[in-house]
Parts: sequence; structure tokens; C-alpha cells
Amino acid sequence: MPADTAAPGPEQAYFDALADGRFMLQHCDDCGRSIFYPRALCPHCGGSELSEREASGRGTVHATSVVRRRPEQGPPYNVALIDLEEGPRMMSRVETIAPEVVRIGMAVTAVIDRSGDDPMVVFHPAESSS
Repeated sequence: MPADTAAPGPEQAYFDALADGRFMLQHCDDCGRSIFYPRALCPHCGGSELSEREASGRGTVHATSVVRRRPEQGPPYNVALIDLEEGPRMMSRVETIAPEVVRIGMAVTAVIDRSGDDPMVVFHPAESSS
């Protein structure tokens, strides 16, 4: 059987870029909108002409919640919905500050966290928010 030479799917391409230290968003070449979570068709217009563009990394907290755990499970942490400057909204967390301090409307900047098994996008308060 011949080796599979197909390009990686949209989700794999996203995670491959994160592993390379790049936060990429899909961009629909048909309607001009940015897309997150990676997919095969544009959710706005159904277009299939999707390209990748590097995200600015800038965003704003849309919603926030504190997840509290038993002490033996670790400290509380934050879960937030972030409106990216390019338009999409993504779920992540805001780090480097106490989870109770994260506020709706807070400006944040994306950082690729490589501390776990797989890299992921988290956010830090933007310099102007400190």
C-alpha cells in the first residue's frame, strides 16, 4: 500500500503550527473572515478556500469563570472566552494573575504554553492592562 501523502487536516495543521511556536488562524478567502476552531469549510459562507494566517495574539476577555478544586487537586484556575482581534472567539485561560482578578473586557495577549504534553494557547494580561 502506498504511503499516505495527503496534507494534514485543518486541526492537525493547527497543532503542528503550535508545536512550531506559531498561533495560526484560518482565513476564508471567499468571505474574508477569520475562523477558529479549524475546519474544512467556512462556517460563515460555506467557502472551501481557506488559508492560514498568523494571529495577532491580541484579544479581550468576553466571559470568565473560576474553577475551584479540592486542595489536593491543585489551586483554582480560570476558564475564559476570549474574543480575538481577528473576530473569532476561543475558550482558554488567563494566566500569571489570580483567577479571581480576570475581568470581562480585560485586554489579553496570547502565549503558547508548552508545559504539558501538547502545546496550547493561553493568555496573559496585556501590558496596558497591568
